[in-house]
Amino acid sequence: MSKKSKQKKTLVDQILDKAGIEHDSLSLNALKDDLPDHINKSDIYKTLALIGDKTGPIIGIVPITEHLSEKKLAKISKNKKVSMIPQKNLQKTTGYVHGANNPVGIRQKHSYPIIIDQSALDKGTMIVSAGEIGRSIKINSQLLAQFVEASFADIIV
Repeated sequence: MSKKSKQKKTLVDQILDKAGIEHDSLSLNALKDDLPDHINKSDIYKTLALIGDKTGPIIGIVPITEHLSEKKLAKISKNKKVSMIPQKNLQKTTGYVHGANNPVGIRQKHSYPIIIDQSALDKGTMIVSAGEIGRSIKINSQLLAQFVEASFADIIV
């Protein structure tokens, strides 16, 4: 279960707790540079919402220190091309505002394909948003992928 926190649990924490999936709740804003010493920026992953010309919405998850390769994601997802969903349409598409998108919350409402960069599997754990700005979770990459029915692939530039 998640480690005890004085803060109210996010919906993502509650979903993972209910499913019995171990994770750590973190208070950190990955969009800012004041990270605790024990957290490497490369361990934090951003959840990006894109639209494919054939499949519709698709979710790509990459380290915040890297750039998503739209070309690689398009090929893997059987699209000719994919492009970022405009910020004005983001909440309508995923249910989350910029900076709060997360695979757990998105999977609860949508069956969009989710592709996580291979680096997360290699590291064994990853940090993703917990659905609220300033809140994140640290979780076993494989467990997260299984829970949200994601696959791993090389999708960075």
